[in-house]
Amino acid sequence: MKLRDEIEPDFETAEKRYPEVLKLILDYTEWCDEHGDEDSVEYKKLEDRLHSITGKDISQFNLWEWWEGDGAENLAFSISLPEPEIVNNLTKDEVAEIVRRLKTFEILDAENGAFKSLFYNYICFGSDFYPKFLKMNGLAYDIKLFQSHKDKNGNYFEFSREEITDQLWNGK
Repeated sequence: MKLRDEIEPDFETAEKRYPEVLKLILDYTEWCDEHGDEDSVEYKKLEDRLHSITGKDISQFNLWEWWEGDGAENLAFSISLPEPEIVNNLTKDEVAEIVRRLKTFEILDAENGAFKSLFYNYICFGSDFYPKFLKMNGLAYDIKLFQSHKDKNGNYFEFSREEITDQLWNGK
């Protein structure tokens, strides 16, 4: 199911920003390797530059130790991707589609675009785009809905997509 444009991640804008953002991150890392940045002067310059490109609060990202996270590419993508929006009249079917994406591993083919294909699974499984979207739009998102649980008999189970959708929708 295709979601409304204001719900879909804005891959087009992210793709335009991405090369410059990635280069800035890698250049900063190289600078630190060669010169250090104990006083964080270069870090602040990087934050300011990334903010000017994206309008985002860059303090939410760890620009120092990206190698301990998801890597420079995913960090650059997360910074490049516009924030989710608050939308009017969000439907239960749209919430169900977001849940499907968060629960289903799928590989996009080339017709969806190489850039989107590269980062689609990261959007669903690594980034906080959809959790932010759900929270911003008044849904009771909780990561535990998407995790395994143990019942009183010691058996593990996961909520179905329908159960997660219902809990999100009814918890508004």
